Amino acid sequence: MRARITAAAAYLPDRTLTSAEVEARVAAESDGYRPHPTIVERLTGIGARHVMADGQQASDLAVHAARAALADRGLDAARLDLLIFGSASQDLVEPATAHIVAAKLGATCPVFDVKNACNSFLNGLQTADALIRTGQHERVLVCTGESPSRAIRWKVRDRAQFADAFAGYTLSDAGAAVVVEAAPDGGIFYRDFAAVSAAWQVGTLPGGGSMHPRDPEHTYFSGDGRRLKDAFVATGPELFLTALAKTDLTWDDFAVVAVHQVTLPYLEVLRATLGVPPDKLVVTLPEHGNVASASLPLQLATALRERRCGPGDRVALVGLAGGVSLGVMFAEL
Repeated sequence: MRARITAAAAYLPDRTLTSAEVEARVAAESDGYRPHPTIVERLTGIGARHVMADGQQASDLAVHAARAALADRGLDAARLDLLIFGSASQDLVEPATAHIVAAKLGATCPVFDVKNACNSFLNGLQTADALIRTGQHERVLVCTGESPSRAIRWKVRDRAQFADAFAGYTLSDAGAAVVVEAAPDGGIFYRDFAAVSAAWQVGTLPGGGSMHPRDPEHTYFSGDGRRLKDAFVATGPELFLTALAKTDLTWDDFAVVAVHQVTLPYLEVLRATLGVPPDKLVVTLPEHGNVASASLPLQLATALRERRCGPGDRVALVGLAGGVSLGVMFAEL
């Protein structure tokens, strides 16, 4: 059996924050430090990002998207036989946020979380694919709820701390979900993953684990965007170009090539390095920011809504994440 993506949906909170408002908030909450005007949008290409309501949780974002995906497929949550929450965010350290999502949806199937930074959703999809192909499950919901707005440092001491916190100013809250079902043909037909784990310290959210269980100072996202980019570039395009060679395909054979989006300049570096035609991309960054692991399913849901792809079309998912992790998946819808 193959694992076919039969529905995809995304949820974006109504409240938005412009890059100018980000700079103004940092200036207002910091003791004397003021970011250079327009620096966030100039360096990232992001005009706005989404911010969840105070009472919302990561699970709520996933539930909004999951309900839309299930409705699109004409399914009730009771017909799922597995639910995977693949996200860098979580409601609690324990239990798995997948339980909270399932309870809110009314699903009674087995559940678990998959966590791998911005590749969490892609790895969740990888897991669903493997479990369907081995006959363990037939209908799986893979969902994510990203709530990075809760981990942004607004009060900074100086330029150095602003730079350390800068990656957080690209981040945006979002939910996404796909339904994956057993099918005799089509579906996911190629997948490959790699890691450069020696670079794990480049981007971190340290709080809540055994290193820093209770220190509030470690509850903010910290990262070096340039070093993270250098780690990706040093790894090279081999994983992705090998995928094309092994399947005897070119990027032109895909209706859409979804690439994880952090900043517009970095997206262009990746696009040019991989040789992806510009018209194959679904660029969501300027209006929606970096939605972490929701990036790939948001692009897929956007492309489906805009009729840029549909049943029978091939789509490519190109994943990049802190850790450092890389992943590629090809599927026929």
